[in-house]
Amino acid sequence: MRCRTGGTIPLEPADPMTARTFHPSVAARLALAACAFFFLAGQPFLPLLGVQNDEALFEGAFLNPRSGFFLQLGRSHLPIMALSYLGTLKAWLYRTVFMIFAPGAWSLREPALCMGALSIWLFFLLMRRVAGPRSAGIACGLLAVDAVYLLTSCFDWGPVVLQHLLFIGGMLLLVRFYQERRQGPLCAAFLCFGLAMWDKALAEWMLSGMCVAALALFPRKILHLVTARRAAIAGFFFALGALPLILYNARSHSDTFRGYRYDASQMPLKARILYNTARGDVLFEWLVNEDWQTPSPRHPDSALEKASFGLAELAGNPRHNLLLLVFGLALLLAPLARGTDLRVILFALVVMAVQWIQMAVTGNAGTGAHHTILLWPMPQMVIGASFASASRRWSRMGTPALAAVLAVAMVAGALQINEYYRYAWRNGGTPAWSDAVFRLAETMNKVKKGPIFCADWGIMDPLRLLDRGRLTLGYIYDAAPPGDAPPDAARIIAAIAAPDHIFVSHTPSLEYMKDAGAKIRSVAEAAGYRRHTVSLIADRFGRNIFETYRFTREP
Repeated sequence: MRCRTGGTIPLEPADPMTARTFHPSVAARLALAACAFFFLAGQPFLPLLGVQNDEALFEGAFLNPRSGFFLQLGRSHLPIMALSYLGTLKAWLYRTVFMIFAPGAWSLREPALCMGALSIWLFFLLMRRVAGPRSAGIACGLLAVDAVYLLTSCFDWGPVVLQHLLFIGGMLLLVRFYQERRQGPLCAAFLCFGLAMWDKALAEWMLSGMCVAALALFPRKILHLVTARRAAIAGFFFALGALPLILYNARSHSDTFRGYRYDASQMPLKARILYNTARGDVLFEWLVNEDWQTPSPRHPDSALEKASFGLAELAGNPRHNLLLLVFGLALLLAPLARGTDLRVILFALVVMAVQWIQMAVTGNAGTGAHHTILLWPMPQMVIGASFASASRRWSRMGTPALAAVLAVAMVAGALQINEYYRYAWRNGGTPAWSDAVFRLAETMNKVKKGPIFCADWGIMDPLRLLDRGRLTLGYIYDAAPPGDAPPDAARIIAAIAAPDHIFVSHTPSLEYMKDAGAKIRSVAEAAGYRRHTVSLIADRFGRNIFETYRFTREP
């Protein structure tokens, strides 16, 4: 296949033993099947878990009480940043969604799942261009059955789904520019990278990884492509995408980057999280409850739950995937690769190394799966290129053996997804992901005439989203800081004195801000007020997750 400049776009080498099996059209159909699996596998998860605080954080841009940083244009205040490092790109995208559909679990998560499925298709197109359809089919299939990639796309509390979509799309567009020498893909690629920086400033990890890898492996090709005009075009479109971030930092004296703190002391912890993310078990006990946390687990009710339960029992309730083993095998086979395949492997490895080193030395980052998953889909890129190269070298015996390994790995990934699903319907979500938040939103909607003070972290943003910004919400937990710090008594008393007020918190054993409730109560009692519990809000398993209460002055 020829591009406009006469160069060759890499496609599967002719191989009489396997060319028919890995014909580009067959690979495309397999990739579409992988995307369909990913999309369908995510559907049962969408309504099972409650809305987590960081998952709903972005809606502070448009729903009351509004939060974040705004750009004033005339009488309009345009939201540009949710936090110093987190932009409002997602909020602008969801503004249209929530104009059509009421905010809720489905309208919040279905678009994110669709973007995740689209990122897998774009990854297939990228791999097909740089390493051929065989590599693309292998890598795309493995990514589609990755449980952590699926769940971080479904629930997107990082957020990460736009990061994956924009970076994979940007890389695909850059490859198109290199192969076709057209300015359109160059403009679009750097616009994607700029938007990724606005979406989340941690995108610099991926950007720097790509730059280091490209300069280390393809210095002559890059220097041959760089001209003053192309550099100006790339810089302009990158700045256009990142313009809200640039404006924010111009006004805040680079607050995004001044807040970065380097700390290598947590590297062992971050290495373990990387290991557990690769095995896929990192979200057990954090996203879904374990059996020991659920005194009365649900029995399978629907046909899907019964099938899930039976499949899990038949497979031995697997909690780990085989990605690490397959990745290790790919590294062992990597010396057999030549040419394009070897360059793709080295590129992905350098990108991962640069990304993770930055993650490892950045304070308050890299300690969660939503950071580590930003390394994906580079591991699948390594596996795809390595296995494709090895299968071409050992076409008679190697191809069936590697196909068997991949089949087993993909089945293991699918079984792990099923195990997460079994835990979700059987045990429910952890307190941060509890479905009790839906009942809480209904309860608060009935008493919305007075101010509602959130006395613990993780409550205000889900309520703002689920009740569409119609509640008079505020948070008070910061007035009762943990440890020996004294509470802000004046602020607490002012909240207690508000007419028709109500306080909302997690039950004492589930509080995130430990002792916040006790400190608020202590201040109130010292001022002559008495605490009265209004209601306890339980999840569908009968566990009391939230409590609401008021204060009245004692006679």
